[in-house]
Amino acid sequence: MYYRVFYLWGMTLEALHALFLQYPRVCTDSRKIVPDSLFFALKGPNFNANKFAADALKKGAAIAIVDETEYAISDQYVLVEDALQSLQDLARFHRRQCKAQVIALTGSNGKTTTKELMYTVLSKKYKTIATEGNLNNHIGVPLTLLRIAADTEMAVVEMGANHLGEIAFLCTLAEPDFGYITNFGKAHLEGFGSEAGVIKGKSELYDYLLGNNRHVFLNADDPIQKEKLGAYIKKFGYSTKDQQYFHIKWLGADPYVRLEAEGLEIRTQLIGQYNFLNAAAAVLLGKYFNVPISQIKTALEAYVPTNNRSQVVTRNGLTILLDAYNANPTSMKAALENLGRQSKKPTIAILGDMFELGEAAAREHQEVAESIDDLGIDEAYLIGVNFNGIQTDHWQFESFEEFREHLDGDPIKMGTVLIKGSRGMALERVVELL
Repeated sequence: MYYRVFYLWGMTLEALHALFLQYPRVCTDSRKIVPDSLFFALKGPNFNANKFAADALKKGAAIAIVDETEYAISDQYVLVEDALQSLQDLARFHRRQCKAQVIALTGSNGKTTTKELMYTVLSKKYKTIATEGNLNNHIGVPLTLLRIAADTEMAVVEMGANHLGEIAFLCTLAEPDFGYITNFGKAHLEGFGSEAGVIKGKSELYDYLLGNNRHVFLNADDPIQKEKLGAYIKKFGYSTKDQQYFHIKWLGADPYVRLEAEGLEIRTQLIGQYNFLNAAAAVLLGKYFNVPISQIKTALEAYVPTNNRSQVVTRNGLTILLDAYNANPTSMKAALENLGRQSKKPTIAILGDMFELGEAAAREHQEVAESIDDLGIDEAYLIGVNFNGIQTDHWQFESFEEFREHLDGDPIKMGTVLIKGSRGMALERVVELL
């Protein structure tokens, strides 16, 4: 494989990798320096980390990789043409030197939870690493790949995208051996342009895997996945009804998801039928990689969601379904369907605006509001500019502050409460109000 020699001072990619092996920790934030690490001075629209390279070295970084000549002032600096491209090329090069099998994961909803569940299951048998948090973009994926150690056997790499071509590019970095797409939903419509654009963009993972004769995992109950993969041989799927695939049975969710595999009931600590799909994918992966079903059960039952994702919180007699990390029309409707199934009444939805919907924003927010009535949910509070601009009989608030004032005078006293909205709405703040 040919690499461009773009490093100044005669440093090749191989030489940079040798430097990385000497200092195998990478930092891109000068405020979070790890001692004896490599600091990559990345740039963005509103920042230039070259300016903080000296500070990174003072805080303990061993080497600073910069891409502006004026900042390369000693032998502790490596000057390159583009620090971000250097990081990405180094990650690809390192991935090729490692024996770990790479499992790529993308989709419109459930990526991070599915990644955590896969990691939990695989860790029962293998030395496994996974994407930390949601570092799933053109910077996060390289950072994940550079965490693969000599003894790592499995690497679960989450890939996010809001435009066409992003998943395809991330595949050129991670070069996955296996891949799984959680689903195709109405996410990032502003960037993808339409639902068809979402399907095309996420399917770039399939394009890479099939084009390179790699293995694919699938939810065989998803018609889009079945159609996309067709008669492809290297696929392994699960289904609740098609006996030619690994059978996983849905048992219910009130509030926690229960499922059955190989005659064994698994009681998770996840809420919502949508999380059945995420748990089933982890079971499938464990089965494929010969993790005993008893250990798969132990792993999934021990997993407790965090970071405002599918959490159950009890406060002052209320059962709170806290799923406030992010939202799009597909995940919002799935969460509302789950709320409608809950036995503890009344059922109350506290929803925040969904972002990145472009021209579809008004229509999608209107449809969400209408689905609240269709699902028999007792009461709803809709917060944000988009929700405030639709036609509905439910409570509407243009801002969080307006909602806070209302709740101060008329608190919610009983029932099951769903809290969900896009990340920018920060609706986890509602928990303290309750």
